[in-house]
Amino acid sequence: MSGDLQSLRRKINGARDLQGVVQSMKALAASSIGQYEKAVQSLDDYRRTVELGLAVSLRGGFTAPLPVDKKLVDKPIGAIVLGSDQGLVGGFNEVLSDFVSRTLTALPGKIKKIWAVGGRIQLLLTDIEPAHTVALSVPTSVHGITSLVGQLLIDIQAARERGEVEDIHVFYNHPKSGAVYEPMSRQLLPLDRKWGSAFAALNWPSNNVPQIIGPAAPALQAFIREYLFVVLFQACAESLASENGSRLAAMQRAEKNIQGMLETLNGTFHRIRQESIDEELFDVIAGYEALAGKSSQ
Repeated sequence: MSGDLQSLRRKINGARDLQGVVQSMKALAASSIGQYEKAVQSLDDYRRTVELGLAVSLRGGFTAPLPVDKKLVDKPIGAIVLGSDQGLVGGFNEVLSDFVSRTLTALPGKIKKIWAVGGRIQLLLTDIEPAHTVALSVPTSVHGITSLVGQLLIDIQAARERGEVEDIHVFYNHPKSGAVYEPMSRQLLPLDRKWGSAFAALNWPSNNVPQIIGPAAPALQAFIREYLFVVLFQACAESLASENGSRLAAMQRAEKNIQGMLETLNGTFHRIRQESIDEELFDVIAGYEALAGKSSQ
């Protein structure tokens, strides 16, 4: 009986220690979600400014850098997949990898290069048709996103200059209400004339006619670079918010399960302890009655 009580005490203490770890991870995930959501929101004004700058540049008729739309069956395709490095995120990576596989398979071209952000998503993408995969680490803070995006833009430019890829698609999990997310994709490159026409049609927010100071070509190229930066930054921040949302949901489920386990263990502990006390009382009573019977004789 004492051995059972000691074993239960160890289990209860272990469950309480695990509960403390889960609560800490839960608080960290909740805090991380807030900082990534704020990063996306704070970038909205800058994104709007870049879009208006593109509208002015493209409306001026300077469209030389934009390639003519073309459809090639064998065009080389590159993909940026934003996954996770850490566990405890449920099916975060599995859902995204399935979506990536289905989407890339349906595209008219060959997958030549994949930038896999996160070790876990990289392992899940090995089943996609042969392609050169570049492994990148997931940022651990908002400040780390800038470095990642800068590295991606440099790698993409070098790969396009070498003719390794032509189209670039970005895949990531987009956060929805609560801890729900959904996989998304968007074409990052090339910026064709259809894309340019959409920006050229944007309305300027005032009656003042905007003008570009200096040559138009450098201004357009600068706005394009900033546009690509904003798109990748927002995709990465949304992916990280989704990852932490998934982790928060997993921690909430774990906390609920641990609480139920503790209730069961505590109930069993108190029942066995009460049974032990009852047995000791019965032994005392039986001994007293035995002694009382002898003394009466």
